[in-house]
Amino acid sequence: MRVILGRIWRLTLLAASGPRAWVGLTLFGTVLGLQFADIWVDLQMIDWSKRFFDALEQRDAATAIRELWVFGGIVGLSAAIFLISDYLRKRLLLRWRARLTDQALDRWTGSRAYWHLRPGMSPKAVDNPDQRVAEDCRHYVRLLLEETLDLVTRIVALVSYVAVLWNLSDFVLTLPIFGSSVDIPRYLVWLAFIYVAVSSLFTHLMGRPLKSLVFHQERFEADFRHSLIQLRDNATEIAYSGGEPAERRRLAARFDGIRGNWNRLIRRELILGLFTRPYFQSILRVPLFFALPAYFMGAITLGGLMQLSGAFGRVTQTLSWFIFSYRNLAEFAAVAERLDDLFANAVSPAPMPGAPRAILRERSPDAALHVEGLRLSTPQGKALAPVPDKSVLPGARVWIAGASGRGKSTLLAAISGLWPYGEGRICLPEGRFLYLPQKPHLFTEGLAAAACYPADPEEFSPGQLREAITRLGLGHRLDRLDMRGPGALEGLSMGERQRLALARALLLRPDWVVLDEATSALDAEAEAEVLGVIRAALPDAAILCVAHRPPKPLAPYEIWRIGDDNAEERKSA
Repeated sequence: MRVILGRIWRLTLLAASGPRAWVGLTLFGTVLGLQFADIWVDLQMIDWSKRFFDALEQRDAATAIRELWVFGGIVGLSAAIFLISDYLRKRLLLRWRARLTDQALDRWTGSRAYWHLRPGMSPKAVDNPDQRVAEDCRHYVRLLLEETLDLVTRIVALVSYVAVLWNLSDFVLTLPIFGSSVDIPRYLVWLAFIYVAVSSLFTHLMGRPLKSLVFHQERFEADFRHSLIQLRDNATEIAYSGGEPAERRRLAARFDGIRGNWNRLIRRELILGLFTRPYFQSILRVPLFFALPAYFMGAITLGGLMQLSGAFGRVTQTLSWFIFSYRNLAEFAAVAERLDDLFANAVSPAPMPGAPRAILRERSPDAALHVEGLRLSTPQGKALAPVPDKSVLPGARVWIAGASGRGKSTLLAAISGLWPYGEGRICLPEGRFLYLPQKPHLFTEGLAAAACYPADPEEFSPGQLREAITRLGLGHRLDRLDMRGPGALEGLSMGERQRLALARALLLRPDWVVLDEATSALDAEAEAEVLGVIRAALPDAAILCVAHRPPKPLAPYEIWRIGDDNAEERKSA
């Protein structure tokens, strides 16, 4: 319980803090005040029931009709309080959700946790972070408001209702036990607490496994949704390959996880319902039965019986918050665990144990890039091919050659500062770096956003964007420059996508261009064309190029071999 409350406290501070935090706290206080006002209205309803039923018992039609008007006023006031409270609560939900989501996105992207916490890269990899940010933040704030407002309101209401019940039950119940009699003053007050305490214990014992089941259900649902997104994003390759049966098997396996956990979840909810459902159904009637002894003793009138029953019922309902909210509390605890895990791991992503992390990164003493004594390894500690020492001067052209799997892309990741596993020394020069991978990251916002990523398209004029895209051989796609939505990049081949990514070099004008097989989808003639454009546009920029064939348009170039070279590389050299 201490761990769960600690998670809730940390997440609530994140949601309720920040600029203009007083606005959210004011909204929370206003909603809470309206909840208290509703308690007062409820107390008026208790008093009204006595007056109304006493009038019925005495056949006083005039008083009964007057009380009906009073009833309408009470109902109207209660409805107004509910609607205003509900509106303000939804405004507060959006405000705190936005704050918590901003915090989650800052943590997830700020320390590059999205890269380091992938499966295989960290012992504390975070599954389905997209769902945790998009869905869990919303669920957390919703449940936080529902349960905290309800709990505080019930605590205040309990004091009021117990005070009313205490004043109404000023009589003694006498019970015969083993030949003697036992007097129990104000027995309804003690009975209410005992009745709910025993019921709460049964509820917890029967529903305790719900938290873990809800936690796993969220994960299985997210895994299935992610698989569907992968099907959409790779639709062309799947269709060409006739991969529908394989995809169907994969999706069926994901859904089997949902089905299996769902069956366990509903069985546990059924077991819990065997007790809670009868409790829910009887909670409004049992108070009347418990109050009947006082009525038969002549201690109260019919109206008093209804008033006493109403007060007892409100006490038991208020005390039953734990029982009524048990399913939501289980979900609340599960969501808090998932979110807190995301925040905790994203602050300082844990490295894989056993792998060396001794790469020293320094600022270069001159304008060159220096790599000395670099030995890279996998996250599991397996050593990759040695990296020869190398100094790359500004404006140099370097072909990074080597057989597949020897660590060429890993070398680029180490230079960028991403790859932590290995040992050695890297001295980075001043200047802007642009890294372009084999499969570029494009956007549905249109060609402009894709061509100048990560810059804002508003920083460039339409003429600059059109010129860069045209020079990279995509002039025939300019009709999509301002296109938005999923269709903006539809139909672009991989070669066209690589051309679009290479346009970033013309727009961003970096000092160092790092190409990780960024032209692999182009034929030799097209590759020569685009590399020639980049070299002409950036004559002073250094270019590091990972490729399986010599980048002839960059000649003369230096060769930086990683591992043993094959015959073709020796011949090219």
